[in-house]
Amino acid sequence: MRLSSTINTNNHKDYKCIRVNHVKNLLKRKKMRKEKIKTILDRGIITNILPTKEEFTEVLLKNKLRFYIGADATSDSLHLSHAKNYQLLEEFRQLGHEVIVLFGDFTARIGDPTDKTSTRAKLTKEEVKKNVSCWLEQIQPLLNFNDPVNPAKVEYNSEWLSQLNFEDILELASNFTVGQLLERDMFTKRINEKKPIFMHEFMYPMMQGYDSVAMDVDVELCGTDQTFNALVGRKLQKTINNKDKFVVTVNLMENPQTGELMSKSRGTGIFLKFDSFDMFGSLMSQPDEMTKIFLINNTRVSHSQIDEILTLHPRDAKIKMAFEVTKIMKGEEEALKAKMRFINQFQNKIISENDMITISLEKKEMSLFQLLKTLLEKDTSSSEIIRLIKQNAISIDNIKKANKDEIIQVNNIHLKVGKRKYYKIN
Repeated sequence: MRLSSTINTNNHKDYKCIRVNHVKNLLKRKKMRKEKIKTILDRGIITNILPTKEEFTEVLLKNKLRFYIGADATSDSLHLSHAKNYQLLEEFRQLGHEVIVLFGDFTARIGDPTDKTSTRAKLTKEEVKKNVSCWLEQIQPLLNFNDPVNPAKVEYNSEWLSQLNFEDILELASNFTVGQLLERDMFTKRINEKKPIFMHEFMYPMMQGYDSVAMDVDVELCGTDQTFNALVGRKLQKTINNKDKFVVTVNLMENPQTGELMSKSRGTGIFLKFDSFDMFGSLMSQPDEMTKIFLINNTRVSHSQIDEILTLHPRDAKIKMAFEVTKIMKGEEEALKAKMRFINQFQNKIISENDMITISLEKKEMSLFQLLKTLLEKDTSSSEIIRLIKQNAISIDNIKKANKDEIIQVNNIHLKVGKRKYYKIN
């Protein structure tokens, strides 16, 4: 009897010990999760959370949420301000939440009037399809689409918007007054400037808002310029699905001194289609005040490390920043190659044959414009080529060329375009 009693007592102690350890592990995991959430929310990327940050934090800890971020496929490349949004989305996915990348293949053909003083040019289905294909390739390093348990998902809003009939559209429109839609800053600005607002632009917020309903999301991530549209989606989600949607707005990575923004429609910014060397060089050419902006938004270097980096000489700080960003976008090996090539070319003034693009042409002579058009056709528009010529950014055998009509003998010449592109032409 005594022996049996001892065994039972020991079993009870073991069970109690296991339970205590289990509770400790749960508390530890909860604490780590809470710290991770705080790190994400306080990074400096998120500018506002509606209805409140406190409610959002509480729900993040308790529930699995469905996040989405959308972008209209209006160009063939995203830029680093878009990239930081997908990096943020991936962090929420790693916390166990469901995340959706929405391609606005339908709304891209309509045109969002946000920050537009005139109507946006309409795109064809083929143009949008090509752009979406490019985007998918560009965001692969930023999101895990192959996770066996919780992969990032892709949706296209043409799948539901193209199915709406006129009755459906009228039903959506009945949720809003004309006065509410006119509250958009850009509409007010257009009216004050006596510029037209077309009906398809007027209805754009409802179309974007309906995305939230169709995907039945809990959270929308968006730039501050999309807050109005996201709030339209919040209202529709509450009305139709009886669900409160959180709106998490993120910064637009503007230059703190000039207010300049990256823009895919205007073709300004550092684009994800750039190869590693062009991306590294483009980052190095940014104003010094942008170093901290890129470190915060496009890397996950800690704030204490960022403070240390910013104590360095601006050039050295920028090299560290350019390496960290390029490493995430293109991989560490490519980033190292780009860094060494940049240092050799611009600090050591060494240009190797490997740094040159070797091209053979059938023609023996071409105008400067025709030559550049042939070399740069894939990535550079005619107007951009003319701009490069006017800015004295073209050299042949170390001689500046400023006349687009000058006839060039293309036998065994070395051509430099801008600061970083070198060609050897046979």
